[in-house]
Amino acid sequence: MQAGTNPDFTIVIPAYNEAHGIGATLDNLSAGGLAGRAEVIVVDDGSTDETAAIVRKYPVTLLQHAVNKGYGASLKTGIRHARTNKIITMDSDGQHNADAVEEIARQLDNHPLVIGERTADSHQVANRKFGKWIIRVVGEYLVEQKLPDFNSGFRGFDRRIIRPLLHLMPNGFSFSTTSTLAFLKEGYSIGIVPIKVTPRVGRASSVRPIKDGIKTLMLLMRIIMLFNPLKIFMPPSIALAIWGVLLAIYDMIVASRVSNGAQLLMLTSMFLFFIGLLADQIAMLNLKERDDGAA
Repeated sequence: MQAGTNPDFTIVIPAYNEAHGIGATLDNLSAGGLAGRAEVIVVDDGSTDETAAIVRKYPVTLLQHAVNKGYGASLKTGIRHARTNKIITMDSDGQHNADAVEEIARQLDNHPLVIGERTADSHQVANRKFGKWIIRVVGEYLVEQKLPDFNSGFRGFDRRIIRPLLHLMPNGFSFSTTSTLAFLKEGYSIGIVPIKVTPRVGRASSVRPIKDGIKTLMLLMRIIMLFNPLKIFMPPSIALAIWGVLLAIYDMIVASRVSNGAQLLMLTSMFLFFIGLLADQIAMLNLKERDDGAA
C-alpha cells in the first residue's frame, strides 16, 4: 500500500481511539489493490489507546495531534499534507469499503467534489434520522436545491478547490455538511457514487446527536452568511413589513392613527433589509478577493 513517488490520489483517514477498527480499515485498503497508486495518510487525533501503534505497522503516513482537536481538524491536517490534487476521505471504523475508492477518484476528473451516497440498505443510527432531516430541510432552503448525502464522510475533493476553503470548515463532525454547502453555494458540480455503509467496529460513535446537531444548524447559518446572507435577512424583513403594514391599516381604521408598535415593526423591517444588503455586499467582496487570490 506504500505509494510510489507520484501517487494518483491521497486517502485521508482521521482516527480517534480506533484501535479496534483502524487495522481492518487499512487491511481493506491493501486488499483493494491500491498499492503503489494511493498515498494513505492516517491522522491520529490525540488517541489515548493503541491506534498510533497499530498504524505504524502499515506502510502509510502517520500524522499525530498532541491533543484531540476534532474530526474536521484531522481532515484539514491530512489535506494540507497531501501530495496529490485528488483527495479521498474515509472513516477509520470499518464502515467504508475500499471498493468505491477507485470510482470516487475517477469522478474527481470531472467534479471538484464527489460524495459517497449511502444506499437505502446502508446502516444508519436511528436516533440521528430526525436531526438529519431537519438539517436537510434547512440546508435545501438555504442553497435552493436538493442536497446529496450531505454528511457522508466518504467523499473526494479536488485539493485546489478545498484548500482555499479550509478556513471556513469547522473542526468538528460538521466538516462534511459544511463542505457540501460551500461547494454548492460556489456553484461547483458534485459527483455521486453509491456506497453501502456497514456498522462501525469497536467503540460507540462519539457523535452527540443533539449537541452536534445544534452546532451543525448554526454552521449552516454561518456558511449562508458567508455566501448568501439575504437568505437569512430577507424572510424576517418581509414578515415584519407585512405585519407592520397590516397593523397600521388596523390602527387607521380603529383609531385614525398609526401606533408606535406598527411604526417600530416597519422600521425594524427596513433595518433588517439594509443590514442584509450590506452583508451581501461584504460577502461578494470576500468571494471576489478569494477568487482573485486563487487566480
